[in-house]
Amino acid sequence: MDFRTIFSAVGALTAGLGLAMLLPAAADFLAGNADWLVFASSSAITLFLGGGLWLAARGGEARLTLRQAFLMTVSIWIVLTAFGALPLYLSDLGLSMTDALFESMSGITTTGATVLTALDTSPPGILLWRGLLQWLGGLGVVVMAIAVLPMLRVGGMQMFRAEAFETPDKILPAAAQIATAMTVIYSLLTLACALAYWMAGMPAFDAVVHAFSTVATGGFSTRDASLGAFEQGAIHYIAVVFMILGALPFVLYIGVLQGSVVQLVRDSQVRLFLYLIGLATLIIVFVQLSGDVAEGELAVRQGLFSVVSVMTGSGFGMADFSQWGPLAVSLFFVIMFIGGCTGSTSCGIKIFRFQVLARDLYQHVRQIVFPSMVYVKRYNGRPLPDSVSISVQSFVFVYFASFLILAVLLSLSGLAPLDALGTAATTISNVGPGLSRELGPAGSFAELPDVAKWLMTVGMLVGRLEVMMILVLLTPRFWRA
Repeated sequence: MDFRTIFSAVGALTAGLGLAMLLPAAADFLAGNADWLVFASSSAITLFLGGGLWLAARGGEARLTLRQAFLMTVSIWIVLTAFGALPLYLSDLGLSMTDALFESMSGITTTGATVLTALDTSPPGILLWRGLLQWLGGLGVVVMAIAVLPMLRVGGMQMFRAEAFETPDKILPAAAQIATAMTVIYSLLTLACALAYWMAGMPAFDAVVHAFSTVATGGFSTRDASLGAFEQGAIHYIAVVFMILGALPFVLYIGVLQGSVVQLVRDSQVRLFLYLIGLATLIIVFVQLSGDVAEGELAVRQGLFSVVSVMTGSGFGMADFSQWGPLAVSLFFVIMFIGGCTGSTSCGIKIFRFQVLARDLYQHVRQIVFPSMVYVKRYNGRPLPDSVSISVQSFVFVYFASFLILAVLLSLSGLAPLDALGTAATTISNVGPGLSRELGPAGSFAELPDVAKWLMTVGMLVGRLEVMMILVLLTPRFWRA
């Protein structure tokens, strides 16, 4: 395997991360906080090592093989997490290496789980860096889902290779152009979100940081109470809108910019995603009204916000849903796994895969009842190949197997059984908060033992890279020449 191509890509992105560190350095410098030196020195180290690796590795093959693509994708996430943890570890927060890596991985993977507990008094550079990590991670997730995973045929994503590159109208001719278009769209959504927050009454700095994490469906906040610290209802509804926008297929936004709005409306994945949000919200509103948790518009707002936050994997908190009763907690546990749409910043199994599983089940039942009838599975009007069904079934099996293994290991590390299940679910699905009072929207993971934090760190990476990618790297055959 020619590692130069891999090292070149990793080095270039690491250098880019080093440049991004200058933004929180500037924020701390303007605020008169001494941590600007931490970010400046971290930036210099990251730029030097990343740029040096890029320069040393130039000259590799321009075309990636499948083995290189697998290894490069995983390497990028691990290396950027390590360098992203550097300013967190060196700052005055007093974080251990375990906590710094946990926080960095949570940011890069847009999980939103945190070990920090004094956000209201934290330096602006740290708060901005956490938001930037999620924004950069969310952009990376979109590009990976559009340009990398279809090529790797992970979890049925090969279905979207044809949709992105080989459609009759040729949305865009190459993966590089699609990645560029995604970056522009992603940036415009972030700008619009920040302006909307600011106009609704959120301070400018908070608006920028929350915009980074909202569009990335990440969930990092500048306040311990998350978005619940802001009383304006308009802020909560703005968050709902942009969390949903972040969880929709970004490739469809290109069609919208080209005047084909109907393409987004007709997509079966988008429609089912919105239907499920509506149904879950109705149930949660009923739970609040029947349990005297909240009344009227507040019940609707809390229900809608919490459902969208969990289902998109954002993990923002507005109210502590862990205190709403067993029905609400059970529903949130289920929708953690569902996630948003394919090719978005959201988490979970994704709506598309559940649609494929439903069509496979329907086909099986029809063949039992009508053995002589021929049934052609379709997705958005296109035939659904058996290879996609097999890939999706394998992915879902491995996904739940990974969840159960993680839950058992977390339980062995000292967590109560129900806490272990909730933590494993929120970790592998990159959601953020757990389901109990201590680990839920109103709590943090600061008090967990280091073993549990390392397990969660690995689990966040496995969930973000779609499970199968990590599994492939663990097979001996992958490393054979």
